[in-house]
Amino acid sequence: MISRRTVLLAICAGVFSAPAVAGELDAILSKALAGKKAPAAGLLIIQDYAVVAQAVSGVRSLTDLTPVSPTDVWNIGSDGKAMTAAMIARLVDRGVLSWESTISGVLPDMAGDARPEYRAITLMQLLTHTSGLPANVRDEQALNSLFYDESSASLSERRRAYIARALQDEPEGRAGRFSYSNTGFLIGAFMAETASKKTYESLMRDEVFAPLGMTSADFGRPPIGQPAGHKDGRPAVPRDVNPDFFAPAGNIYLSLCDWARFCVDQLRGANGKGALLKPQTYSVMQSPPPGAPVSMGWFVRNSIAGLPGPVYYHEGSDGAWFAVVALFPTSGFGVLAVTNGGKDMGGRALALSAAMDAARSFATKN
Repeated sequence: MISRRTVLLAICAGVFSAPAVAGELDAILSKALAGKKAPAAGLLIIQDYAVVAQAVSGVRSLTDLTPVSPTDVWNIGSDGKAMTAAMIARLVDRGVLSWESTISGVLPDMAGDARPEYRAITLMQLLTHTSGLPANVRDEQALNSLFYDESSASLSERRRAYIARALQDEPEGRAGRFSYSNTGFLIGAFMAETASKKTYESLMRDEVFAPLGMTSADFGRPPIGQPAGHKDGRPAVPRDVNPDFFAPAGNIYLSLCDWARFCVDQLRGANGKGALLKPQTYSVMQSPPPGAPVSMGWFVRNSIAGLPGPVYYHEGSDGAWFAVVALFPTSGFGVLAVTNGGKDMGGRALALSAAMDAARSFATKN
């Protein structure tokens, strides 16, 4: 039997402060889970730039009926793109990179073998999905070979191999036009690695996770004893999900409260009070380029769930998890929803239902 547990502020003690909120989130999660195959879900509410409540419901796995815990970790897929962008923005603030840095300028040894259309692509275009690059390497056989490489190559070496292949693909469109691209974030992260002489993983720990106190955040599949992602009616196996080297585009796991730490900083940054970046850098990071719907890691919408925006929004999945985030920078309100079931397990429908119902219920109380 699926159990439920609602947790208020306690696990965020010392970081956030907010009044206790009744167990309304339990009812929202119960409704969202009904009829879905996903084993569990979680939901967190931010009001006035602080966490006020979270709820978790269900079990860690179809083969591990341990109830999910408030401190458990969840893979958030592409919702981690905003974290990758924030890390790179920190390097821009220090002059290690600039938004106008190009593939040719930072990766000259790779640019020579790249299609000419890609050589002058800028870091800003890579992170705003306006580079013209396809979403992923197009050749499925090549993509599978890169994804499931069993050699002893490091994560950075595997990113380099992926990028070298991706830069040979025909563009999805011209540079400057929106076209969602995971590859763009892989290249942006590799530019950061090259310019800083540090790995992406160490950069994320040093530039984002540690400064914000995100102690649970890490990369890949959550460890044994944590919730497991699910696909095709079973716990996921490695070939079901993104490989570890793909983390810049979507392979970060963390607790709901640690995800909220990042989101609160993004909300505060939109109002000139963020901790990670210079005030103007938040504005650059959160503003879509002309003609595009997405900034660096955020789809910026005029409304959501019938609530007026602007709204910073994203959905994320590695195939075996699903996560949704919606942040309202004007009011400091936000909602995070997660589940350990992929789209085929009802994960997307579950996360969207929970997030939208919670937004409609709690935004009016903000």
